[in-house]
Amino acid sequence: MDTLKKEKNSTSRRDFLKASTIATAAFMIVPRHVLGGPGFLAPSDRLIVAGVGVGGKGKSDIAMFAKSGKADIGFLCDVDTRRAADSVRDFPKAKFYKDWREMYDKEHKNFDAVSVSTPDHNHAVQAMAAMQLGKHVYVQKPLAHDIFEARALTAAAKKYNVVTQMGNQGASNNGPREMKEWYDAGLIGDVHTVYAWTDRPVWPQGIPWSANKAEIPAELDWDLWLGTAPFKDYVNKLVPFNWRGWWDYGTGALGDMGCHLLEAPFSVLNLKYATEVEASVGSVYVDEFKRGYFPDSCPPSSHVTLKFPKTNKTKGDVTVHWMDGGIQPERPEELGANEVFGDGGNGTLFIGTKGKMMASTYSANPRLLPLSKNEDIKVKEKFARVKGQADGHYAQWVEACIAGPGKNELSSPFEIAGPLTEALLMANLAIRGADIQRKDANGKTTYPGRYKKLLWDNDQMKVTNLDEVNQFVKREYRKGWTLGS
Repeated sequence: MDTLKKEKNSTSRRDFLKASTIATAAFMIVPRHVLGGPGFLAPSDRLIVAGVGVGGKGKSDIAMFAKSGKADIGFLCDVDTRRAADSVRDFPKAKFYKDWREMYDKEHKNFDAVSVSTPDHNHAVQAMAAMQLGKHVYVQKPLAHDIFEARALTAAAKKYNVVTQMGNQGASNNGPREMKEWYDAGLIGDVHTVYAWTDRPVWPQGIPWSANKAEIPAELDWDLWLGTAPFKDYVNKLVPFNWRGWWDYGTGALGDMGCHLLEAPFSVLNLKYATEVEASVGSVYVDEFKRGYFPDSCPPSSHVTLKFPKTNKTKGDVTVHWMDGGIQPERPEELGANEVFGDGGNGTLFIGTKGKMMASTYSANPRLLPLSKNEDIKVKEKFARVKGQADGHYAQWVEACIAGPGKNELSSPFEIAGPLTEALLMANLAIRGADIQRKDANGKTTYPGRYKKLLWDNDQMKVTNLDEVNQFVKREYRKGWTLGS
């Protein structure tokens, strides 16, 4: 692997590393695989975790692993020392790196597992490289940036026989398990339609890329932050959060919230791969009369419809509607005028042949409709609950890593998270397809992806009736970056 050259003449950089680095030999706990190889168990066994991306959500992720009482944070990696500062303070014995490739090269014998919490466009390369080293991985949602990556990570988890978990922590809540029990008991009949909606994005979308080149902060390695993405000059306010609204780095509101809101429909109905998708998107105006055309940016709102084939839990196809940007489905007639739909800004609604049920973000607070039905639900509990629910999502992965592959049940292993992520990314194909331009014989600009249903060949991983959109199924990495060895 390539490594970054050390920065020269940087007192602040030297002081930062001096404060945050210890020699590997100073570890009091030896990685479990060194003690006895894969599957070795000892009474004092603990998991040593390396964090890639340790600011923001990455900071809270590694803190939760440590809180499990069975994991030690041995290594920290972040391209931005400002964002990493809190984690360096909280884990003073952890060795710090800016480049995850250098950390993997030098330290892979000294840790057992990797937590990836970076922008979406770098998830796959960081997770794949870890799995190829035999490391267990925890990857923030969405699992990947494009469909090819999601499929590749799903296959790699099985090939390398490692323990995996995606960071959609609501999958460990009681809500999905309660709804599965209600559904299996026949309380709402056969589900044929699902709605999920969010008030996201809460970051800019549907805008042009800034023409104002900005000075790169001294603490940020911009080239390394870009990673697999095409090179662009640094612009203000993209980091640490607004990258979500740009296709080169993020996956829009679907990537941010879809893994939370659509996890329950997948687990309740055993959904897997969709067969067709269509979308309508909101637009913005650059002046009083002209709509903006900004294909590099996710739209400000969208409504996507996905069709899934019959499963062992349904009697026929299932139609799933996704809505973002504040768009919501029609309010169920069983819901009172002053009763909250979902949790207001977000929610999931199941429509069955005998009734309906809904839930809030992270599948929390599931309810039958009308709400009076919830006063006396008598359904036997048959699915084991996760201790700590959403917070327990982290300890569940830690304990599964320690136990070894195939020993413990997980809420969102890649075999489940992969197809879920693919569905969201397939929805994004339809959204991006709406912005594809062509010139007709008269030189007039047309949009062939609008007002069209995209048909999906799952085995070939391609859309069969609009070839231009297939460029987004597997994107081209910047030179020097590959998905695995």
